[in-house]
Amino acid sequence: MTPTPVGMRCPECSRERTKVKTIRSMTSTPIVTQALIAINVAVYIAESAAGSSLSGGGGGQVLNKGALFGPAIANQHEYWRIVTSGFLHYSVLHIAFNMFFLYVIGSMLEPAIGHLNFGVVYATSLLAGSFGALLLTPDVQTVGASGACFGVLGGLFVVARDRRIPIWQSGLGPTLLINIVFSVSVRGISIGGHLGGFIGGLIAGALIVELAERRRNEPLALIACLLLALLSVAGSIAVASSHGLVPNGIGFGGI
Repeated sequence: MTPTPVGMRCPECSRERTKVKTIRSMTSTPIVTQALIAINVAVYIAESAAGSSLSGGGGGQVLNKGALFGPAIANQHEYWRIVTSGFLHYSVLHIAFNMFFLYVIGSMLEPAIGHLNFGVVYATSLLAGSFGALLLTPDVQTVGASGACFGVLGGLFVVARDRRIPIWQSGLGPTLLINIVFSVSVRGISIGGHLGGFIGGLIAGALIVELAERRRNEPLALIACLLLALLSVAGSIAVASSHGLVPNGIGFGGI
C-alpha cells in the first residue's frame, strides 16, 4: 500500500490521476430519472385514454402504433417504434414494476455519473433493448421500459466495479439474479429486450468510465455511445427487414 493525501491506496491506484469531486460538483437529485418516470407515466395515461386496457388486454391507438413490431418496421417503415416502444406499457402492474425499478437503480447511478451521462446510458440501453427484442422475437409486438432499466443496471455494475464496490454485498448481484430468473420463468417477458438492454448498458457504462472519467474526455465518451446507439438502430432495421413476418401477439418486459 502507498500513502497518499486521501489515505492508503494500492500502488496501481496511487499512480492514477483521480478526478477531484466536491459537494458542489457532485449531482444529488436524480432529475433525469424523475423526468423519465414522469414521461412514462404521461404516455401510459395517453395509452389508457386512447383505449388501452388497464389490466393488460392491449388495444388502443397509442399502443398499436407505438409498439415494437418487426413487420411494421420492415413493411410500413415505421422506424419510430424502435424508440416509442420503450415508453409504452401493457398494464398498470407492468408500468408500476418498471418505474419502481427505474427509480431505485436510477437514484444510484445518476448521482454517480451525472445527469447527461445517465441520460446517454438510458437512451443507448433502450435502443439496444429494441435490437435484442427484434433479434429474438421479431414477429411479436413488444413494449416496456425494462430494456432501458436493465441497461441502467448494467451501467451500475460497471461503475460499482470501477469504484471497488462489492457486487454481491451491495445487493447488485442478487438483484440481477432475481431479474434473470423472473425473465426466463414468467411467460410473455421479452428476454431479448432485457438481454440487449443489459449489454448496451454495460458497454455504455464502460465507455463513460474509461473515456469520461479515467481519460477525462467526456465528448469522446458521448460520441462512442452515440455510435453504439446508431448501431443498435441499424441492427434493428436490418433484423426486421430480413424476416418475412406475421403478427403473433404482445410481449412485454418485466422488472
